[in-house]
Amino acid sequence: MRLTKHHGLGNDFLVVLLDAVPADAPALARRLCDRHRGVGADGLVFGVAPTLAGTEVAFRLFNADGSVAEVSGNGLRCFGQALAMAVGREASGFDVVVDTLAGARRITLAPTADPVVADAAVAMGHITEGPGVRGGFDAVPGLPPVVQAATADIGNPHLVLHVADLAGADPAQFGPALEARYETGINVHVLAPDGPDAIRMTIWERGAGVTAACGSGACVAAARARDWGLVGDRVRVRMPGGEATVTLGEDVVLAGPAVFVATIEVPDGER
Repeated sequence: MRLTKHHGLGNDFLVVLLDAVPADAPALARRLCDRHRGVGADGLVFGVAPTLAGTEVAFRLFNADGSVAEVSGNGLRCFGQALAMAVGREASGFDVVVDTLAGARRITLAPTADPVVADAAVAMGHITEGPGVRGGFDAVPGLPPVVQAATADIGNPHLVLHVADLAGADPAQFGPALEARYETGINVHVLAPDGPDAIRMTIWERGAGVTAACGSGACVAAARARDWGLVGDRVRVRMPGGEATVTLGEDVVLAGPAVFVATIEVPDGER
């Protein structure tokens, strides 16, 4: 089985194009995403035949723990680069509509001066209310004082917390405790203002833990920051792995780099 590895601001994915998602996909994701005994990644993406009308290929993502993710902004950018490479379009513009468990998503890529880097944008859809804020935050270890809190859904659920200063914010400490408040889990993001129309945020992703970046999280964090009067419609979201740009409108657009890392051959026996 041939995989390609990509990352979006350090949020890394393995991509494989097959006819269908294999029955052992959760176990395969756990094995291949293991950073010590496998290839290592935050998630494993399968590109398979679509079931949604008007789409060209289906995006199915399994997190590093084997759980299913409905959508991923960084994962979609990386997936777009993998598709462009598969059809020999990495050196030119590329546009594709993808079937995800959250609905259709459009990916647009443009080449850069670096042949392994593409400028990638994803139309991420609409942001709706999430499952609701649960519990207080005063006694959560590693979490600075919370100014405001809200949830949001962009095909997957997020909890967004506004703090005055990210110093001391440790998602490895507060992420598991906050995610556990929700039966189906939740992505957790803590943000602070970081200049005009910019925010900085930390990331805890359900199914992956602490990650360097989160595309869907950047979108909802930007939207809630705008709701709170911190930013306007175009937001620079700074994460540990780098900066993405979110343009808020009827259809939220996430833009940032997709970087090709390697092509990997996995022996059949490794499955």
